[in-house]
Amino acid sequence: MSETTSKSIREDLTQRDELSLYTRIANNPRPFFKWAVPMLVLIAVEFPTYAGVAFGMLDAVVIGVTGLLDAAIGLVSSGLSQTIRDAQYAVVGVLRDAGGFVDGLPTLFSREVIPNQGYQTGPNGPWEGTFLGLEPAYAWALRATLIFAYALFTAYWVFRGWLVYRDHYREADWTPTDDIVDNLSNHQWGKFGIFVLILFLTMAVFGSALGPTTVEQNIQSPYSERINYFNEDTGEVDQVFPGDANFNSKSKGSAEFNVGPMSYDDYGRFHPFGTLTNGRDLFTFMMGGARITMIVSALAIGGAALIAAVFSMFSAYYSGRVDLTILTTADGVVSIPRLLLLILVSAVFANHWIGNVLNGGFLLAIIFAFTTWPFLWRAVRGPALQVAQEEWILAAKSYGQQPRTIMRKHMFPYIVGYLLVYASMSTGGIIIGLAALSFLGNGLGISPPTPAWGRAISMGQDYVSGPSWHISLLPGLMIVLLVTGLNALGDGIRDAIDPEAGGSAEGEEAAAGGGG
Repeated sequence: MSETTSKSIREDLTQRDELSLYTRIANNPRPFFKWAVPMLVLIAVEFPTYAGVAFGMLDAVVIGVTGLLDAAIGLVSSGLSQTIRDAQYAVVGVLRDAGGFVDGLPTLFSREVIPNQGYQTGPNGPWEGTFLGLEPAYAWALRATLIFAYALFTAYWVFRGWLVYRDHYREADWTPTDDIVDNLSNHQWGKFGIFVLILFLTMAVFGSALGPTTVEQNIQSPYSERINYFNEDTGEVDQVFPGDANFNSKSKGSAEFNVGPMSYDDYGRFHPFGTLTNGRDLFTFMMGGARITMIVSALAIGGAALIAAVFSMFSAYYSGRVDLTILTTADGVVSIPRLLLLILVSAVFANHWIGNVLNGGFLLAIIFAFTTWPFLWRAVRGPALQVAQEEWILAAKSYGQQPRTIMRKHMFPYIVGYLLVYASMSTGGIIIGLAALSFLGNGLGISPPTPAWGRAISMGQDYVSGPSWHISLLPGLMIVLLVTGLNALGDGIRDAIDPEAGGSAEGEEAAAGGGG
């Protein structure tokens, strides 16, 4: 190889003047605008919802991170600790003001646009206050159907955006992700997992609009305002606090005290999943639980996956002592009993304000991330070691490309598929762990009155064999469905990475088992 050719390759690897994404779009704007304009419309009609979720998560992250810094630095310098707290108050104040502002903005599928809470003006009279005078059940079903349809189409359009980027604006003609996506698109079990994940993400994001009532009105502040209802005893329209209506709408395992699925209570309120033992709407409770469950599990698996990816690439690239150090650390973390650690940390921070961030969910996310990353690291360490020995990695090293660039451009694309497989399956374990902690109660899990799926199962365990079977069964089925969907997604990605294994009898049997 001539010196000129060698220099050209070195410059191509280390100093290439790559076109920015903005420049590539400017050179060929038509495909981008054909995708971007509908995407902007989809975002605009529900922008307050997305912004509210984003501000809420930023609020929790800022409080959690600054709280941990405050606790650590406070041991060294009280003055610096106070500075951190002052900065926290300022940032959180801005975020909460912004969140309060966007909460007041209208959205296309809000309960104000398609209301389902109303009252009858007579024994068989028309409904007042509902959308077009429909019965609450039909008004709620219409709003829920539109929300799920919107969410599914939005998810599809986001995927279309990736296709537009791949076909028109990506520098590389091919990446390993292309084959994974193409194979996954023909994997029925994997597509089922994607569908389930989208459904539960929709519940988490649009839970306030999906419920027949709101968490604030029905659970957190049931005595803040009154609702109208037709009183059959007086024959007139009366008012009642939701808390009092809940007290008289309990499901206690008998025909006299039970409001089952797809039924109305004595106050004209529709309950798709029935009511809890305290009379609160179970569907609204589950939607509130979906948001906190998805947020905590996403923070946990995201943190664990980030640590595992970085450590696996460091292990493979540097090997030797670096690999041994990470291996020893991982073994030490694995040796700690997770349940014992969760109970211990929950007890220690029970009365500390850090324990109230995300109603206890932030600490749980940190613990789950801390105890999960070793398993993910072990799963992707092998593929990372394998790709680190490939010729193009050795060539990039010999021509002086920076280790950070090699890891990001050449190693990470080849381990991300394996990381997604084990991350999706590990997320199911985190969700079950969160539900188990809330089921045990006694200060564990998500703090009440914030809804938690495990708490609903615990409340209904004494009524499983009676008329109030719905209290435990429906939340349990939702947990099973979500975990099964995540395992299905993991199986689909695994088979997409290695189609030959997925096509064998053994691969089909594993897929049918849902990764169990």
